[in-house]
Amino acid sequence: MRVLPSARAYILCAVLAACACLAPALVDPATSWPSVGLLSLLYLGCELVKVCPLMGRRVPEGLGSFFPVVLAAVFLLPPPAAALVALPGAFAGTVVQRPARVRRTWHAAQQAIAAWTAGHVYGLLGGPAALGAGSFGDTGPPGAPGAPGPAGWVADFPYVMLPAAAAAVAFCLVLTALDGGILATAERRPAATAWRGLLTRSLAPHCVHGLAGLMMAVMWRSPYGLPAALLVLLPMYISCWVFAQYHRERAAHQATIRALVQAVDIKDRYTRGHSERVGEASAMIARELGMGEDRLEVVRIAGILHDVGKLGVPTRLLRKDGPLTPEERRIIELHPEYGHEMVRGIGFLGEARAAILHHHERVDGSGYPYGLTGEQIPVLARVVAVADAFDAMTSTRSYSRARPVPVALAELERCAGAQFDPEMVRALVEAIGRHGWHPKVTSDEDLQVIPSGAPAGAGAPGPAADTDRTVPTGVGARAPGTDAEQSAPVLAGLPAQAGRPPEAGAAAPQAGPAGSAAGPAGAGRDGDGAGPAGAGT
Repeated sequence: MRVLPSARAYILCAVLAACACLAPALVDPATSWPSVGLLSLLYLGCELVKVCPLMGRRVPEGLGSFFPVVLAAVFLLPPPAAALVALPGAFAGTVVQRPARVRRTWHAAQQAIAAWTAGHVYGLLGGPAALGAGSFGDTGPPGAPGAPGPAGWVADFPYVMLPAAAAAVAFCLVLTALDGGILATAERRPAATAWRGLLTRSLAPHCVHGLAGLMMAVMWRSPYGLPAALLVLLPMYISCWVFAQYHRERAAHQATIRALVQAVDIKDRYTRGHSERVGEASAMIARELGMGEDRLEVVRIAGILHDVGKLGVPTRLLRKDGPLTPEERRIIELHPEYGHEMVRGIGFLGEARAAILHHHERVDGSGYPYGLTGEQIPVLARVVAVADAFDAMTSTRSYSRARPVPVALAELERCAGAQFDPEMVRALVEAIGRHGWHPKVTSDEDLQVIPSGAPAGAGAPGPAADTDRTVPTGVGARAPGTDAEQSAPVLAGLPAQAGRPPEAGAAAPQAGPAGSAAGPAGAGRDGDGAGPAGAGT
């Protein structure tokens, strides 16, 4: 948040509005200061525990503000007093970016306004009476001065949930409205996009916090008083902690996958974006087959990481323009095993590891590395095999031109039953027929590709190179054979190809740069293509 003049004016207006909201509590003799102080300390403690030196490293960064205490204050106190409760915790909240003081002031003003608004919505809908209070100020347990009688604390369920839910929604609406305003003024975002997505992301969590705050208020008014209210607060805080930890781990998983994909894209920049497109096509097939969301995510990850083993293949082979020798092909055919070995210790990949290992198996048993047939091949591997071949045929490579989508689909159908699972091919054809093929690739946005920079005549492609082919956007000039690797690195503990000699899996001569035909089962650079003009690395 850059503190531009417009942002300063916006924050100043919010601070003045917050002062107007909480000022009546400062002059009202009926304000229950013990209740205000206790709730303020609870909220402050929930925020300070995130920066406690003893626990700071263990608290997830995405925990965010803990609003059940503020919403409990909304249900227990008059609106100005509830606005006061929000101040200490908001000022103590974690701030990562500068200027810290301005941000803390903004958060305090924002939460005070939201609490005041939510309190008025709660009061207008008869929330205090439904909760069992004679008035907003009756916050003590039965028998205390100003508290309801012994039976007065019983809340009117389920009616009390209606004003409580409305208050939580109002609290969320005010916060998101103010957040959108600060994005528009401080970040200069267009008004049409400043508020986009804020409400949908925040509504459900705020409603859950509102429910916890309501339970806290109900227990506070019960004969058990404050100890029972704290018992509601503790498990809710732990739940938020666990949920934030889950999201942090999920973000770490995505970062791990992204790093592996970028490494492959950098190594073979001519197939840049291939992994993401295969992941998208794999997800389309899985969705067409009716797989659940959890498994759909697994197959998408499998598609994205299917070629990670190419990190163990010499770059000169991946970028070679001409046909591969049998020895070079045997080296490239090790990449599924390299990939499986690389990701074997990554527990969250689960079933995706089998797809990485077996995505070059063929249903007729002529694939590699183990020559599995039909149902022996894992389902996700059969999905990824079709997606991989489809993108290989519809992408321009160093040794083949891209083919139109209808031609590629026809080739897949021709090879169904021999090279590919017919069910997976049919699912892809139907999915593309219904939705089209519009891959969204992000690698071009944040991956810097360094051109080879080879001087004229030094390492440039020879006469056999197909120099007039269409090159994907952002790909620099290629200088095949300039890399220093002369042999594939050996990964410790990697088993040799099993089930058949490597020669048995060698595909027929592949299409060279001029598009010469290959065998009927198709042979791209590593067998991911289909049919006579099969393309692939």
